[in-house]
Amino acid sequence: MKETILSPILSEKSLAGVENGKYVFKVAKSANKQTINEVLKNIYKVEAIKINIINSQPEERVRRGHKTMTRSSKKAMITLKKGQKIEGFEFKG
Repeated sequence: MKETILSPILSEKSLAGVENGKYVFKVAKSANKQTINEVLKNIYKVEAIKINIINSQPEERVRRGHKTMTRSSKKAMITLKKGQKIEGFEFKG
């Protein structure tokens, strides 16, 4: 179950949503909303109001005349209850 949430996504756009209680994580391809919610409750001790899942398909890239494919991935955008937060997502800049 720990392998459900792989890593947080710490980009400028994802950190902008932290003020509104929105967090973005890279999740396993086999993860669904129920397992993500259970892991959030067990590890971070928070409760999600809404979980949106985004599947990105592989894309073809051309670099120096060679065609390569990007990897497919799965992200979860999580909205927490008002007043709750996950430590380590504070943006100091």
